[in-house]
Amino acid sequence: MTLTELKYIVAVARERHFGRAADACFVSQPTLSVAIRKLEDELGVVLFERGGTEVGVTPIGLKVVAQAQRVLEEATNLKEIARQGHDPLEGPLRVGVIYTVGPYLLPKLVPSQIEVTPQMPLVLQENFTTRLLELLRQGEIDCAIVALPIPDAGLMVQPLYDEPFVVAVPKGHPWADHKQISSDALKEETMLLLGAGHCFRDQ
Repeated sequence: MTLTELKYIVAVARERHFGRAADACFVSQPTLSVAIRKLEDELGVVLFERGGTEVGVTPIGLKVVAQAQRVLEEATNLKEIARQGHDPLEGPLRVGVIYTVGPYLLPKLVPSQIEVTPQMPLVLQENFTTRLLELLRQGEIDCAIVALPIPDAGLMVQPLYDEPFVVAVPKGHPWADHKQISSDALKEETMLLLGAGHCFRDQ
């Protein structure tokens, strides 16, 4: 049993699909499938119900996945304890950023950080909120810049800044001269939003 195998079963339980889970773990689907089958053989239980368009999690699989998540979180805590024995500003800082923020924030953040702490190079990764939270829990990144609120407990959250929502309407629209528009009024209109999974759409 390895931490990598535990990462794989957590990913499959979340994605409910072996292909998507493999993509999220940056491995091929056969590699992920073989590792999960090996873990099932070692434990002597079936964790996932295969077949159909969506992978199901067995009742015992739910318990194993929950425990695997706790083990991964504790492994991350061990790494953090070890890091506290060194200069916290020395060594790479692994930062995750959501796609919708990265292009606007990083050009200002990176030069400033290099000037202030040149001994702490940035290792950047852009991704979706769900994937960044998973990487945080697994200790693959040190921090993430995402939109709040996030449906995740056990993480330290520090607000950085606020941005207003902006509504774009065509000329001649009844709202064109409005300074503010209530959220209730938006419910009555047809809106164009980002696709499913984007935090802006969820908000």
